[in-house]
Amino acid sequence: MGKGTHSYVADARNDTVIIDVNGEHFPRDEAKVSVFDSGFMLGDGVWEGLRIHNGRIAFLPQHLKRLYRGAKAIAMDVGITQDALTKRLYAVLAANGMTGDGVHIRLMVTRGIRSTPYQDPRVVISPATIVIIPEWKDPVPETATNMLNLYTVHVRRGYPDVQDPKLNSHSKLNCITACVQATEAGADEALMLDPHGFVATCNSTHFFIVVDGEVWTSTGDYCLDGITRGMVIEIARDAGISVREKNFSLIDVYGADEAFTTGTFAGLAPVGTVDGRILGTERGPMVTRLQQLYLKRLHGDTAG
Repeated sequence: MGKGTHSYVADARNDTVIIDVNGEHFPRDEAKVSVFDSGFMLGDGVWEGLRIHNGRIAFLPQHLKRLYRGAKAIAMDVGITQDALTKRLYAVLAANGMTGDGVHIRLMVTRGIRSTPYQDPRVVISPATIVIIPEWKDPVPETATNMLNLYTVHVRRGYPDVQDPKLNSHSKLNCITACVQATEAGADEALMLDPHGFVATCNSTHFFIVVDGEVWTSTGDYCLDGITRGMVIEIARDAGISVREKNFSLIDVYGADEAFTTGTFAGLAPVGTVDGRILGTERGPMVTRLQQLYLKRLHGDTAG
């Protein structure tokens, strides 16, 4: 099971879930890709995590826009339109009888099968590989109130001319290394700095602090353009809350009134400690308010 914001309620139905591989449906045990696939061999591809609410995929247009933008950035042809991909997504949900809440989807697109183990895209001999894995997966109920423990790691979010952090690529080794270090330090998740020493993001979620009634988050220059991150910024501003996307350091974090993370799977989750500094022992008023506003927007987006 995942930890921290990714702790989930186990569900036996996932043992026999139906998975879509290139438009065909397979039972979980029979869903496979080639060992020559670009994603398996080189981490060459892009992906999205999606949540289902009221039988609808939340913020799907934003997720697909990011997916196709990422594919274009690495000169990869997804091979089907966004409308066609949307139909595939809902078809596999229907095949699994997933008509309500509590479903998470991992949508993965790789460059396809290679003729030989080599990085040059010109050895690719098939269309893109598209895999859709839906699971019955709810965050554990206490995620909304449990205070996360974060640890600042040595692994940095890099410059865009090395590997642009805005690209949601299959290659996540830097984030995995950060997660390993945080886990070994006894934390729930890693807090990662940018190349200049300012706070960037967490290894699998985005990071916010609350200072004197204002909500601060990073500039976004060194993190994924998170869908939930963007929604929280938008709903906060709509509610008259001041949000600043700016550089700030660990000194600001240690002295913050509240802190929280955002992500597709768990929404908003409160942070209790960072590097042993206690920010709070229980969920604060700003986090509580933003959680309520986010749920309202989420259910409004998926209504009907």
